[in-house]
Amino acid sequence: MAEPRLPASLAECLIPSAPPSTYYIPNFLSPTEQSQLLQKINAVPLPTWRHLTHRRLQAHPSPLTSSNTLLAAPLPQWLQEPIIPRLLSIPLTPHDHDHHIFSASPHGAPNHCLINEYTPGHGIHAHEDGAAYHPIVATISLSAPIVLDIYRKPAAPGEGSQDHLKTPAYRILQEPGSLLISAGEMYTGYLHGIAAVESDEELRGGEGGVVNWEMVGEEWRGRFEGAGGRWRRAETRVSLTFRDVVRVRSLGKGLGFLAGGGKEVVK
Repeated sequence: MAEPRLPASLAECLIPSAPPSTYYIPNFLSPTEQSQLLQKINAVPLPTWRHLTHRRLQAHPSPLTSSNTLLAAPLPQWLQEPIIPRLLSIPLTPHDHDHHIFSASPHGAPNHCLINEYTPGHGIHAHEDGAAYHPIVATISLSAPIVLDIYRKPAAPGEGSQDHLKTPAYRILQEPGSLLISAGEMYTGYLHGIAAVESDEELRGGEGGVVNWEMVGEEWRGRFEGAGGRWRRAETRVSLTFRDVVRVRSLGKGLGFLAGGGKEVVK
C-alpha cells in the first residue's frame, strides 16, 4: 500500500485533459491515516450526522447559516492534522515556494469541511458549490473509488433543455486516499456530480475513459485493469470537501451575540 507521496509543486499534478486548474494527487494520505480518519468520522455523536434521502453528512465546524455565513470556530484538530498543513505545504509552481493553492483565499486556508457518506449505488445530482465559498475545493476520498462526472454549464442557466446533463464532458477517477483540487474555471464553469449506478464503467484512458487515468496510482490502476475497466460499488465511500467560506461571523465575547453583538467579517 502506497505511503504519502507529495509532488514538488501543484504544477506536477495538473490534469492535462481536464479544465484548467484541476489537480490530482493519488497518494495524499497513507492507509494508516485513512483508517484513523474514518475512525474519527465514525466516532462523532450521531446527532452530528444530517440524514438526506440517499446519503448522510457532517458539517465542520458547523453548517452555514441561511445567509451562507460560517460562525467563527476552528476545524476539529483531527480534520486539520495532517491534511491542511500537508495541503498548504505544496507550492503552486517549482519556482514559487511562497504561495500555495489557498494563498489568495480570504482566510489563507480552508475553514470548513463537509463529510459526505455514500452507500453503494447512490450518488449526487450535478451541481455547483456556489459563491458562498472562495472558488477552490479540495476533496479527499476514503474507503472506495468513485468517478466524478463533470458537465458544462448551460449557456443560459435555468432555461432550455437538460441536454448538457446527458453526457459528462469529463470523467475524473478518485481512488481512496487521493486528493482532487478544483479551482478557477473548473470551479466556476462546470457542474459536477456522481452517477447513481451499481458499477463504474470504462475505467481506462482514452476517449470515453477517465481524464486522469495516467495519474491514478499503480495499485488501483492494476485493480481496474484486472476487472476489465469495471468496478462494482460494494463499499460505502466517504468524501471530505475542504473549502474557505467567504463570510465568517465572529460571535464576540460572552453572550453579546444574543443582543446583536456578533460581528460579521467579509473579506
